[in-house]
Amino acid sequence: MRITGGQVFDLERGFVSRDVCASGLLITEASGDDTVLDASGCYVIPGLVDVHFHGCVGEDFSDATPEGLQKIADYELSQGVTYICPTGMTLPEDQLTAICENTAAHQKRDSGGAEVVGAHLEGPFLCMAKKGAQNGDYLHDPDVSMLKRLQEAAGGCVRLVTLAPEQPGSIEFIKAAAEMGIHVSVGHTVANYETAKAAFEAGADHATHLYNAMPPLAHRDPGVIGAAYEVPHVKAELICDGIHIHPSVVRLTFSLFGKERMIIISDSLRATGMPDGEYPFGGQMIEVHGNRATILGHPETLAGSVTSLMGCLRQAIAFGVPAADAVRACTYNPAQSIGIDDRAGTLDVGKEASIVLLNQKDLSIKAIFFKGQRVYSG
Repeated sequence: MRITGGQVFDLERGFVSRDVCASGLLITEASGDDTVLDASGCYVIPGLVDVHFHGCVGEDFSDATPEGLQKIADYELSQGVTYICPTGMTLPEDQLTAICENTAAHQKRDSGGAEVVGAHLEGPFLCMAKKGAQNGDYLHDPDVSMLKRLQEAAGGCVRLVTLAPEQPGSIEFIKAAAEMGIHVSVGHTVANYETAKAAFEAGADHATHLYNAMPPLAHRDPGVIGAAYEVPHVKAELICDGIHIHPSVVRLTFSLFGKERMIIISDSLRATGMPDGEYPFGGQMIEVHGNRATILGHPETLAGSVTSLMGCLRQAIAFGVPAADAVRACTYNPAQSIGIDDRAGTLDVGKEASIVLLNQKDLSIKAIFFKGQRVYSG
């Protein structure tokens, strides 16, 4: 296959005019057959990578059902999200174990949909004061033994865990997680600058949905945000759904951290792709109106988003983030952050041929390719 005529995403140069060729599963120097696709008027970008989302189309990753995870994977692929690291909630250990086992079992099946590259445990190692939509009944201090049990149940596929670093034992937990191949993200926390910086210097390398569920940046109390900025290996997640963060702050944060350190996430819920109404979430109920989801009875508490990562990409560009920077934050940066950038996140020769064509005028999807196979035509 040869894709020609489009504006192709390049990690260093933004968008460039060149052909993209594929043979079998991979991007190659030359086409593996005579197929030619005219991408004139399109952006040619890598398949998106979402490292923080909970569900969609009525299904939640935390339900730990094979059918539900398959529906999630199918929907995400239909949105141009080709690699997913779905996210669990703060739940009892037996349910977290079921989530991990379900992920490992899914990875052994060749059942289609976006590739489930791992699991993100957003809890239970969080703080009560900033639990947000998490269920406080199941919060737990950082526990290395528990994490080892969960990673064993997952067959080693836990990629990311969110932690409130002011909780006892956090530094030891961060170092132990790294030895297990797990990245640690600071979030759902009241940590001050010194505590957060100590966590980042110990090896934590993410900030979970920056600004949300953490103290604000203040000129005499910079908190997690200031600490994350100062440690170069830390990447910052942003929910770009138009609800969680003001457009001005999205632009400011890209300028502050730089395009190399930004990760756009969806933080999407099971209500994504569904009508308005009430839905279960982490042992509680949420209420959805339009693109806003809140805890039922607490309209001031946001519960996550109902926007896919592709929708968040479009929002970020509409907010004024340069298109190439927004694409990078939805592809290469998240892939790098969980260690799959050797095969995903760019359109370089040797990477997997997971490719999305977007119409430049409205960013609608024209085509989706997953590992060399065309799975959608607009």
